[in-house]
Amino acid sequence: MTLNNSDIYTRKYTAQESQQPGGDFQVLLNYQYRVYPDINQKHQINSWLRITRYWYNRQLGDRFNWWQHNRNDVNSCPLTCSLPELQENPDFYSQKKQLPILKEDLVIVQHSSELLDFTSVPSQTLQDVSKRVDLAFKRFLQGDSNGKRSGKPRFKNSARYRTLRIEGQAIAVQRTEKDWLFLSISKLKGWLTVRLHRPLPNGFILKNMLLTKKSDGWYATICLEDPTVPAFSPDEIIPTWDNTLGIDAVLHEQDYLATSEGTKLPALKSFRKSEKRLAQVQRRKEKKRKGSKARRKLAKRQGREHQRIARARIDHAFKTAHALVRTLKKVFVHEDLNLKALSKRNKAKLDEDGKFLPNGQSAKSGLNKSWNDAAFGHFFTTLEYIAGKAGARVIAVNPAYTSQLLAYRDEIVFTDCHIRSYWDTELSLNVDRDINAGINIKRVGLGLFPTLKRRKGNLVVGDSTTNSTLKEVLAVLKNAPEAYTLSVLRQV
Repeated sequence: MTLNNSDIYTRKYTAQESQQPGGDFQVLLNYQYRVYPDINQKHQINSWLRITRYWYNRQLGDRFNWWQHNRNDVNSCPLTCSLPELQENPDFYSQKKQLPILKEDLVIVQHSSELLDFTSVPSQTLQDVSKRVDLAFKRFLQGDSNGKRSGKPRFKNSARYRTLRIEGQAIAVQRTEKDWLFLSISKLKGWLTVRLHRPLPNGFILKNMLLTKKSDGWYATICLEDPTVPAFSPDEIIPTWDNTLGIDAVLHEQDYLATSEGTKLPALKSFRKSEKRLAQVQRRKEKKRKGSKARRKLAKRQGREHQRIARARIDHAFKTAHALVRTLKKVFVHEDLNLKALSKRNKAKLDEDGKFLPNGQSAKSGLNKSWNDAAFGHFFTTLEYIAGKAGARVIAVNPAYTSQLLAYRDEIVFTDCHIRSYWDTELSLNVDRDINAGINIKRVGLGLFPTLKRRKGNLVVGDSTTNSTLKEVLAVLKNAPEAYTLSVLRQV
């Protein structure tokens, strides 16, 4: 099934890569559009959400029951105990086999006596729910590909379970009229109307679709595959001084990023700008009686405020990433930030009597809020997506000492965060801290940053190749807006 219309760039979500049995990679692009279902379709899709949410919680409960009754530590097992009847460990395949049995008759929900018809939901959508449960439980027990384990999976309520996955086999494109797309979905009555605020690209194959319920309505995320895109590996690009751009995360006043080319990009601070309005809606909602119509109305307004903040942050990330890609660089080097630790609360301090002592958390709370509002993790993911579509490479490097060492001299100058610039009397040059850090990050990506070791509290420079990049670094710093050479000062 192919879709017509043309476009080159996307703005929402990320690109995926799927490996085929032959070893080739195919690019998957996700396009998000607004969906306008009629009243009957809304009732039907909401019913699908209710059934899939129940099916998710039921499978999760079966796994927790087995975990509780059939698993015990060796050191905590008594010498004499009665062995319970062993049960089969529920997995993806054993739980998926329950679907044909559940479809034979209506399923009764115990706590509400509600009747659910599993036959009204597409079969592949129900199978995807089993896959979601299996993935959530595996991440809880084993961890992801990097070995990082997630928290205990939660039972989903209506606010936490809002997305349905529909495979491409159950979707048929009926027709397109100007900016409208009409889809026919298996077991859904009528045609689903999709608003094409940007055209779909030519030659793409429809793989699947996600139907998501948000604060202001329904949205469809269409996953497309382009078999004509040639296989491309970013690792094939070799970083050089001319094709590489270093990026430093600033988070100071109105600055967001500083590049190794001597430029700075502004911050958005979407949450800071909407913080007062959001707090006002929150206070009004808390004064209303729980369960009342006025409270539900204010809760929806609060959700729309959060949605507006998130959308502004996503839009800023895409615009900033496109601005960096338009520099025509092929390699982008940024800091590998530990964002979880940067926005973590300070450890509590206690005196001898057990009373809490000042630990600086009052001052750090604002910094934590700024880190979360900046959303550098989401930005770097967006940059990798945009750069990958442009045939560029993104590298994350260790930022240790990059903001302290002068880029053209092996000297530690910026020892404190309050030092934002450095005046070099010998060269009559004003060095900006953030641009200097961006240049050092670029040097780390190229393997030109010196090795630093601590001896008795002082940093000692080991192997250094600073002289090899002296001319290039000084050329950037002299052309930066923050640099004031001696000739400029004489004119003043």
